[in-house]
Amino acid sequence: MSESNSSRKKTQATPAEGLETEIYAKHQKIYPRQVHGLFARLRVTAMLVLLGIYYGLPWVQWEGRQAVLFDLPERKFHIFGLTFWPQDFFLLALLLVIAALTLFFFTALAGRLWCGYACPQTVWTEAFLRMERWFEGDRPKQMKLDKAPWNREKILRKTGKHTAWALFALFTGLTFVGYFSPIADLIPRFFTLNTGGWETFWILFYSFATWGNAGFMREQVCIYMCPYARFQSAMFDKDTLIISYDEERGEPRGPRKRGIDHKAKGLGDCIECTLCVQVCPTGIDIRDGLQYQCIGCSACVDVCDEVMDKMGYPRGLVRYTTENAMAGKPAKVLRPRVLLYGTLLLVLMAGFVYGVSARSPVGIDVIRDRNVLYRELPDGQVENVYTLKLTNRHTDARHFEISISGLEGAELDWQEGDYIEVPAGRVIEFPISVRMDPYSLTGASSEIIFEAQVVDQPELSHERSSRFIGPIR
Repeated sequence: MSESNSSRKKTQATPAEGLETEIYAKHQKIYPRQVHGLFARLRVTAMLVLLGIYYGLPWVQWEGRQAVLFDLPERKFHIFGLTFWPQDFFLLALLLVIAALTLFFFTALAGRLWCGYACPQTVWTEAFLRMERWFEGDRPKQMKLDKAPWNREKILRKTGKHTAWALFALFTGLTFVGYFSPIADLIPRFFTLNTGGWETFWILFYSFATWGNAGFMREQVCIYMCPYARFQSAMFDKDTLIISYDEERGEPRGPRKRGIDHKAKGLGDCIECTLCVQVCPTGIDIRDGLQYQCIGCSACVDVCDEVMDKMGYPRGLVRYTTENAMAGKPAKVLRPRVLLYGTLLLVLMAGFVYGVSARSPVGIDVIRDRNVLYRELPDGQVENVYTLKLTNRHTDARHFEISISGLEGAELDWQEGDYIEVPAGRVIEFPISVRMDPYSLTGASSEIIFEAQVVDQPELSHERSSRFIGPIR
């Protein structure tokens, strides 16, 4: 690399770097240039699919109710045909672990795919950028408009943009609360000022957060607020797919006319157009190497390929690659950390599917009273006291009959025909006692099985074993 190019790389600071070196400097707005290409189309597709799912899912009906509804007052989560209760909290914990491992797996394999294509901040920022371009034009027009004095055109364009942003953000807030309160009823109540205090707060809060994060803070959320940018490097290795600038091919940089022999002039393929910086939503220069501010959106790849096509050079000056590939070494896809993440992910996903499919709609737990081993009754029998916990995971109340087995001669202190009513999604506990003739015991401790059976659905039953303690005769 020539001395002039080296000094230029050292002195030229990207907006993100400038923000770090001058903490108290005024924030310089970044105007990302619109880009076209394969990866841009993939980002738009991801944005449309994800926003379509987010905004459309609350309106889907399933068996006469909202398909996805997290009913916090009733303490039940409806997800299509499944209903989850607080007793299923372990499944939620398992799902969060699966989500984290999925992020680790794809990061180790292909870098920051989540940040570039699926992160809510990226998706909503892309939507807000498109609305901004509708009212203010692309990068040059936006910069010119911001520098222009306030006049009728500027007021109309800014007012139109912020009105569109506010309406979109409000719809986002309403949709968010619509996952917790039936959306078909929520929207009319909101616009007639009949929503509750917490509903109103979260609608306005989420709307304001969307408007502020996607409209104003944008890259600052990624650079300063998101913790993922700080620890992502721990999941990278030299075979992780990242966006890189081919320095060997591109240096030394320099402008030139199309059609000249730039190799004869000692120039690389980079024409110093700076378009890769202009399209970057975080304002970095990918030619300075891998940086934590890079969200892997691949906008620089698309625009550089477009420039290479115009100059008649091969594509790939900026591309998805690995450090080993850049160094001329073979890249390995299957490596220890990828296999470890993948194996753990498959095991946990299998466990989650099994946990959901094997969930029993009823449950019984037995806790033996450990304060007293046994009690001798006036009639000579011995008695053990237990605490039974009955769980009903159904959406309707159910009536349970309790029976015991496994210990001949044992009698439940329970009148035949009696039952316990358990409300929908509730757990109730109550004491119950078992008595028997001590001469029938074969040892000091014997196994006894408690069974809870739904009265009108005998096929729904659940068993739990415990111990019966008695004297040795």
